[in-house]
Amino acid sequence: MKKRNNRTRKPNSYDEVLKVLTNEPNKPLNYKQIGSKIPYISYKEVNHVLDMMVRDGKITQPDRGKYMLEQTNVDEVIGTLDFNSRGDAYLVVENVEDDIKIKAGDTLDAFDGDEVAVKLKYTRGKTKPRAFVTRVITRARETYVGTVSAGGNAFFIIPDGNKMHTDFFVPKERINGATDGDKVIFKYRDWPAKAKNPYATVVDVLGRSGENTAEMHAIVAEFGFDTKFDDAVEYAADEFPKEISEKEIAKREDFRKITTFTIDPADAKDFDDALSFQTLPNGNVEIGVHIADVSHYVTPGDTIDNEAVQRATSVYLVDRTIPMLPERLSNGLCSLRPHEESLTFSAIFELDAKGNVQKYRFAKTVIYSDHRFAYEDAQEVIENKAGKYAKELETMNDIALNLRNARYKNGAINFETTEFRFVLDEQGTPTSVIPKVRKDAHKMIEEYMLLANKYVAMHLYTKNDKMPLPYRVHEEPSEEKITEFATTAAEFGFQIDTSSYKAYSNSINEMVAKIEGTLEGDILQPLAIRSMEKAYYTSKKIGHFGLAFEHYAHFTSPIRRYPDLITHRMLQDYLTKRKSFDYGDVEKMASHSSKQEQKATQAERASTKYKQVEYMASFKGEEFDGIISGVTDWGIFVEILENKCEGMVRLRDMKGDHYTFLPEKKKVIGERTKKSYSMGQRVRIRVKNTDLAKRNIDFVFVEERYS
Repeated sequence: MKKRNNRTRKPNSYDEVLKVLTNEPNKPLNYKQIGSKIPYISYKEVNHVLDMMVRDGKITQPDRGKYMLEQTNVDEVIGTLDFNSRGDAYLVVENVEDDIKIKAGDTLDAFDGDEVAVKLKYTRGKTKPRAFVTRVITRARETYVGTVSAGGNAFFIIPDGNKMHTDFFVPKERINGATDGDKVIFKYRDWPAKAKNPYATVVDVLGRSGENTAEMHAIVAEFGFDTKFDDAVEYAADEFPKEISEKEIAKREDFRKITTFTIDPADAKDFDDALSFQTLPNGNVEIGVHIADVSHYVTPGDTIDNEAVQRATSVYLVDRTIPMLPERLSNGLCSLRPHEESLTFSAIFELDAKGNVQKYRFAKTVIYSDHRFAYEDAQEVIENKAGKYAKELETMNDIALNLRNARYKNGAINFETTEFRFVLDEQGTPTSVIPKVRKDAHKMIEEYMLLANKYVAMHLYTKNDKMPLPYRVHEEPSEEKITEFATTAAEFGFQIDTSSYKAYSNSINEMVAKIEGTLEGDILQPLAIRSMEKAYYTSKKIGHFGLAFEHYAHFTSPIRRYPDLITHRMLQDYLTKRKSFDYGDVEKMASHSSKQEQKATQAERASTKYKQVEYMASFKGEEFDGIISGVTDWGIFVEILENKCEGMVRLRDMKGDHYTFLPEKKKVIGERTKKSYSMGQRVRIRVKNTDLAKRNIDFVFVEERYS
């Protein structure tokens, strides 16, 4: 991979090596493991420092080539708790690779996601300490969601999800009108020293547990999002006039007579991007990527903006959207609806037939959407080469294909995993699960959005004195994860080149081309994705590994992503040579947006999981083919092949042998039979049980098992 820096030793080399060993006390490490955490010090220098430390008596050398700092106790460590369903937790500490396990009963009154202080107690001869939560520093959430269970005069709340390890007691005077079986939002009050359960107060009653609307609202509340806007925000949105004034149109480049259309999902309610097309006299084409001009309506620091900052993103559940902006804007004024004039901010490209950008510019514009395509409709026109705007779509699709091929040649990674969607009845109950098929129409739109995002980021970085744009970055994967995936792929007969990042990307693409739509593809593509880092927002220009872009920022969805709105403002500031807000806030807003995006993703997954459990409840006792999607020390995750619903085979339910999880080999193995289960293995399962409250599906293996 990357070459190490072989500069002469810095004065703090000794301290840096000591810091690595201090962060992982009583754990033997070799010089490469230590050096990988200090990239600006050469391996040779790390070895030299380690020899000095051994001579100084600072560290021990338990085995040849292994070095360790012995400690018997450590002062408080600060971190974030990540609970599992059994009540155990892991302390996640920044810049420390291995999480610290805290047993159930040692977590005090802390809950999942809380920032806590932990005391570590080491026993000589053991590499892992026993950990105790000593105090809660910051609660992750102010409110929680659960179902009321009443018995006599006693009320308890059973929390949603599987990471809350206790039920909550609610005194009668704090039940707030809730009754047995109600889905509620509640606040934690305290946990008296002699009480078996913590005390809570009901804040709001969402409806009856099991009702679709109540459950979806519960998921939104669980992750800290509001389903409604305050009256002040709604009033502010209602103040905008519906008609666009001639004065405003006069300020903008006019695209109303140029062919323009949108392509979106059939059930989309907001349309934040449109494409225009015209052939130029020189034979090239001009393609405009027109984005809803949210910044015209939402200005820094106003009522709507303050709400948008906090939300930072729209949340997409299985059956509804929780928007970042009030509906008056998201589905109305800022939506590029067909046969209407709209205000847009545009990236306009002159391209040749091969997709080479000859010229580009950015401008505030006004458009008229001539037609609204659903993806399926546009795909039919592309395939048949006939229908509305057939020539335009054919040309645009050919150029997009060239753009895509150029990205892959430059090192971008092509992932085409199969996704599924639920078909719901009028009550929101899933009746079937069908695959989402991504065809040329989807990929074409994606390519032009990527082009706009890339050029906006590149332009502002190179032309605007490297201002702190909210970049969308994707860091290079770790050498450990790359090697781990290469080993797995080799078991399926694919050789993954790990000699460089570009070689790794090319190998992945070659593999994907061969396995797309096959069982191997269902196994290997998700594993390849897991080998990657997660994308996030930051004001630092790091680049986007997956897309192979040096410059990348989000510009194309300001209706649903706050970083896009910041990018719009900064581009307009550049064009008008002004400064509309404090650029020193960009990193703070980027960081907050990343956190909100993670919460939104968790909420979306929770809604999907709920519908999976609801759907699979009708298949109790039935058998399916599946793939092992994960292994842990308490069970094996299996994803059903035909519908992607995921459940768990718990180790305690595996009969005929005692099965143990081997973390270093990432597999579960039977002590007597030596039967093993590992990631990507095909298996046969039976649905044992479903639990909507915990969003769990339990499977058991059947006798037939695939090798």
